[in-house]
Amino acid sequence: MGETDGDSENFLRNLGFPRIQVHHPFNHFDFARPGRRILVIGPMGSGKTEFSARMWRDSLVALRKGGAARAATCTEGADRREIFVVRSSLDQARFPDYPPDALAYRGGYERCGDRIGQARDSFALEALLASNPGVGTWIVDEAAFYDERIAYLMKDEAERRGLVFVCPTLVLNFRREIFNHTARILLETATDVFPLTAYCEHPDCLADSLYTYRYYLVDGLECPALYFDPLIIIGGDRTKEDGREPNYCTRCDEHHYLPGKEYTYFSLKPMGEAAARGDLRPLLAELNAVAGGTPGSRLEASLRARHLDCERPCPEQLAALKVPCIAERALVYLYAEQNLLSAEQLRSIVSSLGLDRDYLTRRLSDNRRPLDL
Repeated sequence: MGETDGDSENFLRNLGFPRIQVHHPFNHFDFARPGRRILVIGPMGSGKTEFSARMWRDSLVALRKGGAARAATCTEGADRREIFVVRSSLDQARFPDYPPDALAYRGGYERCGDRIGQARDSFALEALLASNPGVGTWIVDEAAFYDERIAYLMKDEAERRGLVFVCPTLVLNFRREIFNHTARILLETATDVFPLTAYCEHPDCLADSLYTYRYYLVDGLECPALYFDPLIIIGGDRTKEDGREPNYCTRCDEHHYLPGKEYTYFSLKPMGEAAARGDLRPLLAELNAVAGGTPGSRLEASLRARHLDCERPCPEQLAALKVPCIAERALVYLYAEQNLLSAEQLRSIVSSLGLDRDYLTRRLSDNRRPLDL
């Protein structure tokens, strides 16, 4: 939080506070201001959904008021004290032990009754808006999971009817890059941004963290995700011991391990581009080595050179090589994200190397490029 303005500081000084650093207060939500598109951003575990739950509790208090208070919060028949929570249907595996109408967060939940629903895309959100014309404030959880159209839909509805949209969402992915095109447009069209941080979850660190860290547990060992790990992996919000399924926490810059970025651009993507031109041999040979068929992959050589045989060794980065299905992950990156492989090439590689079809099918579906293998 930034420092307060002079009025707040003078008020506290008049109460007898010494000259100390005064931070911005945690305000109740302002339901009087129309037309806002508010992004609540931060890593997993930073309290984005808890921010929404606090808004819900504020609305219950505000709704008890009438007269001038009601007039200040209504535009075009929509009352901004009335909140509807929209959850992404891609994220329904989170918090499976809570009631279906719960706005759940780490440490608790709020029951929203009939004011909570699911949407898969912007068209489903548009249908919810049409069927709830009296609702003035919309909490759209994980808005970056939706298509780009959602940013402009919210902007148009905010400007036309004074609706307020609050989007607790990731804008950075585990690669520390803008999550996707939707996240970028949400940033461009937002009127307010509330950045949240968390403690770095490395056991030896108390630094502030802005980054989401993805890792896998293999025989109890923390193994960082490679840079080309599938961008979207849908799953529950609990620790997983299966090396095929990721875990997440927040990490500071020092402890956010991300091996394989240089390899991706020096080797993997150029081999995918060669495949797109019709030469599949370099990629096939590398994936065969990565999958364990032959020794000495370019991936292993790159990680050793950059993280072990160097001035400041970081052996934790090499644990990424212990994660299963690395060749499959590379294929998802090249096919679903980079569009460098055809479906026929993908099927040919999977068949030639005997790769894990079940893993590939699930990850391709997660990334909205389903394919029958």
